[in-house]
Amino acid sequence: MNRKEIAEIRRRLNPEKNAISCVRGCYVNEKREIVSTFTHSLLTLPLEETEKYLSLFKRTLSGVPARNLLELDFNASQVMDGPQHARLMELKDSALRDEEAVEAFYQSVIDALEMEGNYLILLLHDTYDVPMRVRERDEAPGEDAGDEVFSYVLCAICPVKLAKPALSYFDQDNAFHSRDMDWVVSSPEIGFLFPRFDDRAPNISGALYYTRDAANRHDELIAAAMGEVGAPMPAMEQKETFQAVLEDALGDELSLDVAQAVREEIVNRIEETAADKEAGPAEISRAEVRRVLENCGVSDESVKAFEEKYNEEFGLGVGLSAQNLVDAKRFEVRTPDVVVHVNPERSDLVETRVIGGVKYLLIRADEGVEVNGVAIAIAAEQ
Repeated sequence: MNRKEIAEIRRRLNPEKNAISCVRGCYVNEKREIVSTFTHSLLTLPLEETEKYLSLFKRTLSGVPARNLLELDFNASQVMDGPQHARLMELKDSALRDEEAVEAFYQSVIDALEMEGNYLILLLHDTYDVPMRVRERDEAPGEDAGDEVFSYVLCAICPVKLAKPALSYFDQDNAFHSRDMDWVVSSPEIGFLFPRFDDRAPNISGALYYTRDAANRHDELIAAAMGEVGAPMPAMEQKETFQAVLEDALGDELSLDVAQAVREEIVNRIEETAADKEAGPAEISRAEVRRVLENCGVSDESVKAFEEKYNEEFGLGVGLSAQNLVDAKRFEVRTPDVVVHVNPERSDLVETRVIGGVKYLLIRADEGVEVNGVAIAIAAEQ
């Protein structure tokens, strides 16, 4: 799913723009015991409550693709006779009315999920009559009727935490009073959309998985809810592995200039993709990194070593998520004792040099130099 398709489904989560049949929930305590379950029709809920439920579900369709939003793929055998896929299809096809399927799903989550404290499992079903986008000139203006129907289930798993006691405003008597501790539903930690909305059509061979924390995406939930699906390498692991491949393959040839050139290539790919909302997540390939290394004058031996280690760690023909490899808004130079943060657009101000046999980081400083907030002067060379 590209960003435009994700946004299209997010817009459905509006009190006035959906065909949501029901919202179901299961409240679980820290002992993995079911405290309560419920089924709500949004038509019967107060508008304020409806908006709060939909706001929680919206969060499961937010974040950075390939980092917070992961595309998971079922293989052919799972689609044909996999128990997890069959259960998801039962949830979707029954519009969450199959009690046995719903309860089995709840239990599979409870048995597998490693989450501290209380949490709430929320499920939503919606049916979307997908409008046709008018592109051909011979079509009548405004003609947008389509025959594609997207029936889907959205899941959000939210921590439930105790709110701290505080002063709170009570409009009944226009005054502030003490508010006791109470259990409050927090933003979702994890969730998923099934099936995926690929090319604005249902794809029952895929799901879109949400994780608030890319470093802890709860793979145990993926296995319990979907089985052994094709899941990408975790974002932090992908970044650390890529860095290790560069370091091991290039050794002493991995200079500041080479590291800057590789980073610039990745950032350019992120920026190019960001300009196109219909593009998928930004990716960088082995061949593109190899070209950068060659242009920087890295030896053929080191370039070959990079390709071999890349293939060994990531596989042949596998592209990496550019968003996972660098922070486009951050450029950092670190030693054991010093950390320097540089404007990413002015990384050219930093260079390395050996003076008198000692390695130095040199940073060009013209005006406005401060130490702990105090402006200092740099004396002219004597």
